Amino acid sequence: MSTSLDQLRISRRAVLKGGALTVGFALTVTPGAALAQAVGGVSRRTDATQVDAYLAVNGDGTVTLYCGKVDLGQGLRIAIPQIAAEELGIGVDRIKYIEGDTALTPNQGRTSGSTGIQRGGMQIRQAAATARKALVDLAAQRLNLRPDDLIAADGEVRPKAGGDGIRFADLLDGRKFDVKLDPKAPLKDPASYTVVGKSLPRPDVAAKCLGTATYIHDLTLPDMLHARVIRPPAIGATLVAVDEGSIKDLAGARVVRLKDFLAVVADDEWTTVRAARSLRAQWSEASNLPVQDRLTETLRTAAGATAETLVTRGTPPSAQPQDTKTLSASYFWPMQSHASLGPSCAVADVRTDEATIWTASQGMHDNRVTYARFLGLPLDKVRLIYLEGSGCYGMNGHEDAAADAAILSRAMGRPVRVQWSRADELGWDPKGPPQLLDLSGSVDAEGRILDWRTEMWIPQTTKGLLNIPLLGPQAAGLDNVVGLNTGLISQNGDPPYEAAHMQVVVHWLKETPLRPAPLRSPGKPANCFAVESFIDELAAAARLDPVAFRLRGLKNPRGVELIKRVAAMMKWEPRASPGPNIVAAVARGRGMSYIHYKHSETFVAMGMEVAVEQASGRIQVERVVCAHDCGQMINPDGVRSQVEGSILQTISRVLMEEVKFDRSRVTSVDWTGYPILRFSDVPRIEIDLVDRPTEPPLGAGEAACAAVGAALANAVFDATGLRLRTVPFTPERVKAVQNSKAI
Repeated sequence: MSTSLDQLRISRRAVLKGGALTVGFALTVTPGAALAQAVGGVSRRTDATQVDAYLAVNGDGTVTLYCGKVDLGQGLRIAIPQIAAEELGIGVDRIKYIEGDTALTPNQGRTSGSTGIQRGGMQIRQAAATARKALVDLAAQRLNLRPDDLIAADGEVRPKAGGDGIRFADLLDGRKFDVKLDPKAPLKDPASYTVVGKSLPRPDVAAKCLGTATYIHDLTLPDMLHARVIRPPAIGATLVAVDEGSIKDLAGARVVRLKDFLAVVADDEWTTVRAARSLRAQWSEASNLPVQDRLTETLRTAAGATAETLVTRGTPPSAQPQDTKTLSASYFWPMQSHASLGPSCAVADVRTDEATIWTASQGMHDNRVTYARFLGLPLDKVRLIYLEGSGCYGMNGHEDAAADAAILSRAMGRPVRVQWSRADELGWDPKGPPQLLDLSGSVDAEGRILDWRTEMWIPQTTKGLLNIPLLGPQAAGLDNVVGLNTGLISQNGDPPYEAAHMQVVVHWLKETPLRPAPLRSPGKPANCFAVESFIDELAAAARLDPVAFRLRGLKNPRGVELIKRVAAMMKWEPRASPGPNIVAAVARGRGMSYIHYKHSETFVAMGMEVAVEQASGRIQVERVVCAHDCGQMINPDGVRSQVEGSILQTISRVLMEEVKFDRSRVTSVDWTGYPILRFSDVPRIEIDLVDRPTEPPLGAGEAACAAVGAALANAVFDATGLRLRTVPFTPERVKAVQNSKAI
């Protein structure tokens, strides 16, 4: 039941129509893979162990590249082709790129955890290397030469000594590779790279600037219905009654009810919007949420929590030196929304025996299993196709919207488009969960950490359990419906510095107040905020310079280099914090933080300069300096964009963002209740990218997020002497800390 390209109508806003653009770079991208058919009508082989799952050589000399990872705006549409082009021996401009279609692309896992390049890209690198070896072997037979005497370049295999080559297409002559991906196929020497490491332009930027890019919100199908799902006024409420007559004056509007799942559908979107506003429904009462002002207490005393020791190193000192400083502190990171600028949207076409779902989700193959289950269809009869949305970074409402659309399409027997409202998105998307951390430690006068203990309260879904329900199937009473987990938010709860004794204990919470979900860099912004703030507290207690304190305890040479780079960029003058001008009307200070992401991936050091208006409590981030080492960089400009985006998004999270709720519902459902960073708040950002071409690529989508909170908090302490331990750092919170300090 594939829908061909000429059957689709793509409507775009006409605001930016007109003008002309000439682009000197031509990478063919098939949006969503999707709107795409299997090439030449040939059935696709999607077995991830086979080269043919990733590459197809076309008769016109181009290569079609199939990627199971999806581009959420992080630049995979150019970086992945760069990897394949380099390893295969063909120009990037001759690669056609297809992404995120479960019928066409291999299952490379979710696009998450900064694994797009470091795992997905490396699979494709190895597939391209295997393909190159197969092509060279074929050419060796054809030319009666040794494989070592041949080179693959410019889409052909030719003798190194010179002479005519044979095109890839002619070597295969319409056949598939039919070889398994060889993990030992030799890779090219990074010293010979001509494509990887270059800042080639992204193929999607021009269309996005001109307003012609196709987002999931723009997709329409023939005979398509529009729908709005009506959520209850309170979380956990059940549907008692519906007055369908309340929308009888809206021609074409229809009501769909499946147990507690309630929606309206119509032929046009405006009718559904009006119907959703007008439909009268009676819901049960529900008041299941905790008191927000006592949330930390609720987490700490939650019934049924199970404790687990994650880290134990060394032994506690039997006796502390006389000059030892001992401290303890609690840090809290609130629930936060993804706050995507465009609310979630999806389109589904579900028939009696098969289904196609268009979605902006990051987990195409994973979600296919979930949707097949609640639709009661065989897995091979469910197809998910990726179309880009308006930001996601984990699991916002995209999965829910796709489930809504699938349920409604099955009920109506026609394609259905579901569009969430802003209030839906902020009120009902799954949230980055709250995190509470208690830290204690001791340090001697020379800066040696003698003891370190982290105790954290976080949801059990971090242990990899697939138990985040999807709203629509849950309300409709469909069985065995699961979503995703929150990600490993327990990581980086221990500092990367030497300590005589270190222990990290986690209390796994059975429940959280609102549905939890992964949010960009799951857990690490909160953990690094606590850990690197407490490092700063120990340094201040010992009256030691924060940079010198970190360098004393850090042994990883890549981390040491980054901290020194940031200090040099900031012209850091050694002294203890806080600074000398903490009573100034506008106090200025500097702060530092460092993280080795997950203790195994990207290295980030970050410095900040802030100004704090003492009378109002308003914090202005004036300058951010970041040194970033993610190993080999495929596209440096893409890495820089990711680092900039991580910094800006997390400044917003640290200064402004917190989900507000009463005993029944989320109340922060618009940009007034849930503000985000504005252009006027954007600081000067300086980024020092460390390229290590011979090292594995480690990913750049998340790590810089983690270092923001502590660098900002430490800069505020240096400026004012105020220690902020609860996010967000709103003016009201700054004033409250001022008042408590005065008391």
